[in-house]
Amino acid sequence: MKLYSWNVNGIRAVQKKGFVDWVLQETPDVLCLQETKAHFHQLDEELTNIEGYYSYWNAPARKGYSGVATYTREKPVSVRYGIGVDRYDEEGRIIVTEYPAFTLLNIYFPNGQKDQDRLDYKLEFYDAVLAYCRGLVDGGKKVAVCGDFNTAHRPIDLKNPKSNEKHSGFLPIERKYLDKWMDSGFIDTFRYFYPDTVKYSWWSYKFQARPNNVGWRIDYFIVSSNFIDSVRNADILCEVMGSDHCPVALYL
Repeated sequence: MKLYSWNVNGIRAVQKKGFVDWVLQETPDVLCLQETKAHFHQLDEELTNIEGYYSYWNAPARKGYSGVATYTREKPVSVRYGIGVDRYDEEGRIIVTEYPAFTLLNIYFPNGQKDQDRLDYKLEFYDAVLAYCRGLVDGGKKVAVCGDFNTAHRPIDLKNPKSNEKHSGFLPIERKYLDKWMDSGFIDTFRYFYPDTVKYSWWSYKFQARPNNVGWRIDYFIVSSNFIDSVRNADILCEVMGSDHCPVALYL
């Protein structure tokens, strides 16, 4: 089973760059998108009815902002939009799809760069989602969480760690919140298979960052420890263009 996650930085923008053809060529079993920046009524049939897929969409009231979508070949047992906390659900950042073998959370985690209030919101969001996932695991579920986490966890996960220690996305406090996930029995699947491999999933549009591979690894598939035996591999698809992020993959 092949699961992909991709921050597309605008679904309608990436549509113009061959998105649907790419999906039909790659045929992921599940494709989770973040930062779709669109409401369902703004989308055409090419996006909402890709052959062979069910699709589910979540967007905030604010237009042109945030948003997630999940395409899936197998119809989920259930679909939930958010985690039941209005403060977080109102921004259209989460879709939870449940399958017989596991529960998948597609999440666009907040960016903390704007100001201290948004950084606090981001950290509180991390904790709220972690509590929700812990509840699922305690209830006997196997859990996978994918998406743009907006934080590089370790120095290996970005090109210039020293110069970014005071910038949101690599602040010590943000990294500690990812530590909480790992300390709670969740596993960063790419690092599980490739502890020393340097690969990035996001590059700034400035300064020729992508051609020079000056990037950050901020997109993840994280799984509960009771699910890791089902995971065969993980990858970062750096060659896929169309966004300032590239897709990440999980193979079950």
